[in-house]
Amino acid sequence: MPEQTAPWSAPQSGGFRARVEVPGSKSLTNRELILSALASGPSVLISPLVSRDTELMISALGLLGTEFEWQGHNLLVTPRPLSGGVKIDCGLAGTVMRFVPPMAALASGRVEFDGDAQARLRPMITTIDSLTDLGVEVEAERKALPFTLIGKGSIPGGRLEIDASASSQFVSGLLLSAPRYESGLDLHHIGNKLPSLPHIEMTIACLRARGVKVEQRGDSNWVVEAGEIAGREIVIEPDLSNAGPFLAAALVTGGEVTIPRWPSETTQVGKLFEDYLAQMGAEVTNSGGELTVRGTGIIRGIDADLSGAGELTPTIAAVAALADSPSRLTGIAHLRGHETDRIAALVAEINGIGGLASELEDGIAISPANLEGGLWHTYADHRMATAGAIIGLTVPDIEVEDISVTTKTLPEFSNLWQQMLESN
Repeated sequence: MPEQTAPWSAPQSGGFRARVEVPGSKSLTNRELILSALASGPSVLISPLVSRDTELMISALGLLGTEFEWQGHNLLVTPRPLSGGVKIDCGLAGTVMRFVPPMAALASGRVEFDGDAQARLRPMITTIDSLTDLGVEVEAERKALPFTLIGKGSIPGGRLEIDASASSQFVSGLLLSAPRYESGLDLHHIGNKLPSLPHIEMTIACLRARGVKVEQRGDSNWVVEAGEIAGREIVIEPDLSNAGPFLAAALVTGGEVTIPRWPSETTQVGKLFEDYLAQMGAEVTNSGGELTVRGTGIIRGIDADLSGAGELTPTIAAVAALADSPSRLTGIAHLRGHETDRIAALVAEINGIGGLASELEDGIAISPANLEGGLWHTYADHRMATAGAIIGLTVPDIEVEDISVTTKTLPEFSNLWQQMLESN
């Protein structure tokens, strides 16, 4: 885990005009790393994200046998036969702890998984139960990190029922490795409402782009045929969720931010910032492959079902705390199992600086209030840190407890933030 630093004094701003180059998508990078490691030939990832989460993924796959070579900003990935007898550090990366085990079970031998102390609290029962149901031997004192699987070199596959209501990552993790199972996979979600469906759509799109046959039958059944995963040259899009705090900064300060290379079509949920920020008062323009958000001096509350875009919640909640009318953010009960319980954390921190926020059964309610300076705790959660930075733009004396946690997905955050504020 990154070493904690002294509290970061969130800089204020009275407006700016900036272009912000956002690094590659973490969600796409880690999916493509898994597929490249399982492919039938080498792949080149163009401008993948370099962050703690992606470095943990590269380290995990390297231990299992995959070879990596950096070629400038691009990464050559050469698949090799999978081998066990290794210990994998998941850090606090959900994509590592949930994507790698279904792949590692294809190796022969013991593969141990552990992570940060906070990671041991994250839901993992579905990964462990699904591996067991697939015939993999798993050793675990409880159905969470740490655990060990004993791979036999192959997995039969076939029909599998899981409860993925705590995270769509359980579905994606299985789908990514399914082409290498002997009979593919006929995966059924049998729990409550499945969160973050766009992330599953992203996984399916990545598989299909590599020649894998995937059939989606409704919102709870996916069939992946056994077969080769093609090596490819893959361009990694900018991380649109990480662009959110910068776009929100324009709205709350009356400034302007342009994000270049904004894709016209994408499976990233961050594309929804276009609509949400417009509803909250921003002027939003999408033209020529660039997204521009301008503040208008108005910050409105919003009533939004974020069940498909839960990772956007901390950014939207930060804007809502500064709005002139109430907000209700719902459909996000699954955020209680993210890097921290994001619902409880957001409510505690907003109220801690004089705000009016309350927990709902599946979300957060926020009402207008006069906010004041104070310490904004980060809970080892990168999106809690960036939420504090947004509020600190207009509320004096906000101290963000540990800005270094942004290294999880955006190591350059504090530098990009300061460069944005100094632009005109």
